[in-house]
Amino acid sequence: MLVTSSVHYIGCDDAELDLFEGQYALPEGMCYNSYLLEASAIAVMDSVDARKTDEWMQHLETALQGRQPSYLVLQHMEPDHSGSVKTFLSKYPQTTIVCSAKAQGMLLQFGIQAQNVQTVKEGDTLDLGGLTLRFFMAPMVHWPEVMMTYCTERKILFSADAFGKFGVYEADADDWACEARRYYFNICGKYGTPVTMALKKTAALDIDYICPLHGPVLEGEKMAEALRLYTIWSAYDVETKGVLIACASIHGNTLAAANRLADMLRERGVGKVALADLCRDDMAETIEDAFRMDRMVVMASSYDATVFPPMHQFLWKLQQKAYQKRTVGIVENGSWAPSAGREMKAMLETMKDITLLEPMVTIKSALNEESLAQLQQLADAIANA
Repeated sequence: MLVTSSVHYIGCDDAELDLFEGQYALPEGMCYNSYLLEASAIAVMDSVDARKTDEWMQHLETALQGRQPSYLVLQHMEPDHSGSVKTFLSKYPQTTIVCSAKAQGMLLQFGIQAQNVQTVKEGDTLDLGGLTLRFFMAPMVHWPEVMMTYCTERKILFSADAFGKFGVYEADADDWACEARRYYFNICGKYGTPVTMALKKTAALDIDYICPLHGPVLEGEKMAEALRLYTIWSAYDVETKGVLIACASIHGNTLAAANRLADMLRERGVGKVALADLCRDDMAETIEDAFRMDRMVVMASSYDATVFPPMHQFLWKLQQKAYQKRTVGIVENGSWAPSAGREMKAMLETMKDITLLEPMVTIKSALNEESLAQLQQLADAIANA
């Protein structure tokens, strides 16, 4: 399949894969993207996961039409992109591996023994004879060895994991933002500053296509929207005015209170209101919504003198992904010794630029007149924040 003149898509869908990185649900599978650049010298951009080695090799051989590849560019050493390199080199041992110096140091770690390796640094170019590749280092987007590659003549940015999404390859991905957002905040969310730096490096380039390692090729309005969203996401800015209510309820009373609060907030016209049941809903999607919106309320039962574990896991993940610059309310529940509020507050206070709202609401077993009045006060504070 042609991306544009002399650039072929040779990636693979993995519709049967149920978890990405062993933790993120894949209702529509995943794709591993690879590209072949056809010039006087042929370059292959990245390989695919070992699950799809045979299929990828077939795609590669069809595109080669009996010719020999001169270069295999490895932008990222994660196994879903380097997992087929050994098989590639067993068939094409004279091919030169092109990668960053840090990636070269990882080759043997992944069992890759290459006869020819060419390391490149920031701004280096590779002349294929009709096509020119220019390399940009993108460390910690989201591994330290990552680089991006720009094809000058075809105005293509090969963006490694940046601009990727969950799901199989889609030529017309109208819903790109939904799964791209969940992918970004769970995979790259911690690395907003490196992503911003990478965007600045490529801002002056004349780009017609972005070719990521996961998800569709982006062009036109879809590419412009992707660049707009990445600028917001990498700066930890607000994409959508609204409130996420993240709830961890043991017996249902805290969840009942969360539903009451959601109704109060809708009545106050706060914007989008999303309610997540941390015991049942996809945690990765809840992380996505936390970063997407400007306000959040965490509501949890007390448990073993701390906080119910699903809430602890959620807040720990937010810590790991550098959650910041948001306004948060706290609701705790406890039948005899409420402790959840203290624990949630302590975890939130470790995060950057978090504004905690008053009052912190305490429910004792179930909502009563007193705690319902506190919840109304919190709803007012959220609406006015």
